[in-house]
Amino acid sequence: MSDLAIDGAQRVRSTPLPNVGDISGRTFGDEEIANLTEVIRSGKLFRFGGKFVEKFEQDFAAMLNVKHAVAVTSGTAAIHTALGALNCDIAKEMITTPITDMGTIAPIMFQNCIPIFADLEPEYFNLLPESIEAQITDKTAAIIVVHLFGQPANMDAILAIGKKYNIPVIEDCCQAYLAQYNGKLVGTMGDIGCFSLQQSKHIASGDGGIIVTNDDELARRARLFADKGWPRGGDVRQYVFLGINYRMNELTGAVASAQVGKVDNTVHSRRAVAKAMTEKLASIPGIVVPKVREGCEHSWWLYPFMIDENVFSVSPKEFAAAVSAEGVGVGHGYIGQPIYMGQILQEKATYGKSQCPFSCPHYGKELVYKPEDCPNALEILRRLLILPCNERFTESDIDDIYNAVAKVAKAYTK
Repeated sequence: MSDLAIDGAQRVRSTPLPNVGDISGRTFGDEEIANLTEVIRSGKLFRFGGKFVEKFEQDFAAMLNVKHAVAVTSGTAAIHTALGALNCDIAKEMITTPITDMGTIAPIMFQNCIPIFADLEPEYFNLLPESIEAQITDKTAAIIVVHLFGQPANMDAILAIGKKYNIPVIEDCCQAYLAQYNGKLVGTMGDIGCFSLQQSKHIASGDGGIIVTNDDELARRARLFADKGWPRGGDVRQYVFLGINYRMNELTGAVASAQVGKVDNTVHSRRAVAKAMTEKLASIPGIVVPKVREGCEHSWWLYPFMIDENVFSVSPKEFAAAVSAEGVGVGHGYIGQPIYMGQILQEKATYGKSQCPFSCPHYGKELVYKPEDCPNALEILRRLLILPCNERFTESDIDDIYNAVAKVAKAYTK
């Protein structure tokens, strides 16, 4: 008779692991409360007139040693603001990754541009430079790099491509706070870096985002774009170009301002947790632990791993279900399918029935996204398993993760 919980036996863990969905896996405390109390008592909840959003921007820029930071309402808003700052013409193409959140893709289409997908590195799950270059056309206006799960992308190669073709590079760092590529912080190498402050991120304020850049003109346009195109301080309210209201409020800024001082410890702790998890899981035959790119520092938003299917008698999806039944949640496939196979891009469900920007006469192409466009991404998603990685995991929590995976591995070994 099976001793696996999925077959009715006792499970390894009966209580939830610390998680980012509540205080068990978050670092909110007295400093956030004090800042929020100050905002409420001041009555100044709008960023202009308050102090915390501006302080957050200044402290964040100082942390990354960049000239400019612009706080906005979400990670999606950060990417949209970055594209607004670039000010590309309509019907241009922007190359990005097929394994990401819609928050990376929607801003492209809101700027009436076309998302184009390059394939991924099989080991690191980030954009494959050769595939990026193969997708470049005379319509390519930007490359949006996603540092997935906290693993830095191959920035030397990607920046070289951008320079070769005079194409700006945007870094989506929403999962990669303080990750480093050859000693450089992600977000500081491309033209603009974008970050999210959503509940699950290394810095969390419920929602929120921030962009960084060393380019004075991009910073100027970003501030205008996120404030409806209105240059503040003039005698007449004159909107200078089409923008949107992505202003962060003081309540969000109060929490974000407190969180900035904690992120270094958060990332340091996650690295220690990930190291311990890797050491233990690597001892289980058939478990393929994640690689960190040489010369890089991962920030471990999540802990991706795989199984060697020659060792086990079940599929990755079945393996994940069995470990989850042991009380240690394991996800399979992350987003399930490449983002371009979802309803929005397959049906081009954008503005009414127009299918704009894909139907824009200025584009002049018939674009069909097919599963085989990114074969590496398909295989990654078929095999990918996801464990949480949290700064509040204890040694006992890590032991439970190991024991759950080891128990299932032993049961399913051929």
